[in-house]
Amino acid sequence: MLNAADNHPVSCPPDPGHEFFKEPADAVARLKSLYNSAADFLRERYADPTTSNVRNRRFRAFYPEVRFEATSYENVDSRLAYGHVNEPGEYAATITRPDIFDHYLEKQIELLVGNHGNPVRVGYSSTPIPLHFALRSDPSRTFRPGGLMFSLRDVFDVPDLANTHDEIVNCQKFRQPDGTKPLALFSAQRVDYSLARLKHYTATSAEHFQSFILFTNYQYYVDEFEAYARKSLADPNSGYEALITPGDRVVTDPSEGFLGDYMLPQMPAYHLKRPNRSGISLINIGIGPSNAKTATDHIAVLRPHAWLMVGHCAGLQPKQKLGDYVLAHAYLRIDSVLDDDLPIWVPVPALAEVQKALEMSVAEITEYEGYDLKGIMRTGTVASTADRNWELCAHSRYWDRLSQARAIALDMESATVAANGYRFRVPYGTLLCVSDKPLHGELKLPGMANDFYRKQISKHLRIGIRALESLCNMPMDYLHSRKLRSFDEPAFR
Repeated sequence: MLNAADNHPVSCPPDPGHEFFKEPADAVARLKSLYNSAADFLRERYADPTTSNVRNRRFRAFYPEVRFEATSYENVDSRLAYGHVNEPGEYAATITRPDIFDHYLEKQIELLVGNHGNPVRVGYSSTPIPLHFALRSDPSRTFRPGGLMFSLRDVFDVPDLANTHDEIVNCQKFRQPDGTKPLALFSAQRVDYSLARLKHYTATSAEHFQSFILFTNYQYYVDEFEAYARKSLADPNSGYEALITPGDRVVTDPSEGFLGDYMLPQMPAYHLKRPNRSGISLINIGIGPSNAKTATDHIAVLRPHAWLMVGHCAGLQPKQKLGDYVLAHAYLRIDSVLDDDLPIWVPVPALAEVQKALEMSVAEITEYEGYDLKGIMRTGTVASTADRNWELCAHSRYWDRLSQARAIALDMESATVAANGYRFRVPYGTLLCVSDKPLHGELKLPGMANDFYRKQISKHLRIGIRALESLCNMPMDYLHSRKLRSFDEPAFR
């Protein structure tokens, strides 16, 4: 085989060709076999000392793919949000790390075959696997005897971000180079890129992330999550099996120290694990919409079932009290972080399933209900800004806009988390706690802040956890509703 770009010979692993499958487990088994063969080929060539002497030759292996052909405009159940295609044609998706995504892939293939009756076809794609990603999928085999004696780009394929194709998630009419329509929201290279970024930012591996995500912007919530994890691991009926902390440290003994001396990354993640990834991951994304975008951009490729923002905010309404809860029902995006990917005129609606779960959890944990619940919680518009010191110019720049929007709270992350949830088809929600009211002269003083945090954070975190647990018990067809699906939507959730 010759490389079209430079006419150099290209060595590839054997290609067994495409094969049809109607059984999802068999299709995923073939994906695993193909991916492992391709990645092993690249790792072995990289580790081989004789590769240093290679001249005018490339080593290349390809991602496996799933292909599907729809042959008619057959009617499918109109209640379905995903698992089907809308029109005849050829559809394809490149696949990486099927060992991590096996349950997800089986479910998507099961729905696709079940809804249309046609088999899927599995084989190698024409998209090369970058060496960097092949090495990352098995860190134990990254050693290169003698060091690098050649330029990687001369011998192996390297990441090409032109193949990430976020046009798919951005609802732009995308077709792959061979004319096929996308079967999934993310290409294999986009997934691999995000898996690498997640490890870098959170210091935990992708396989530990659970399907229900809590984002926060304060370390205090991490401390409370640790306390909750201790209680859960000590309770044999909780269903939780382990806590994973930064550095991929696995903790199963509740008496063991959780954090240790690991140097924390930019966005430390903690994973309270249950079978089938039905547990909860907490990520401290820090402060600011840019951090919120970074975290959600990469976690989205794991296809979580829901993510929630729990953190502090400024109360904007005169009658609010410090410690009151804010349930976001709409979002005012004044941070501009996602404007290029999701224009500001696109509404980000509240999702009824998530809203109900949060409201019921507030009532359960606080023991307020009905009309009394209004005394401690308001539902309304949350504004998010990129300006950490917004209150210094609030009366000259923000007052009219916030008042016209009927905003009840302002923070720096919630609108970005929700907007990227909308963009990536991940059910989202926000429950904040009022920590100050700068428009009304109520600022946190040191002693006040300590008392506030001590009283409120434990309760606030438990509300978020309880809401996610209730969403976990909901049929996924209800949670992943049609609200987030576009006109020309890929079949895979």
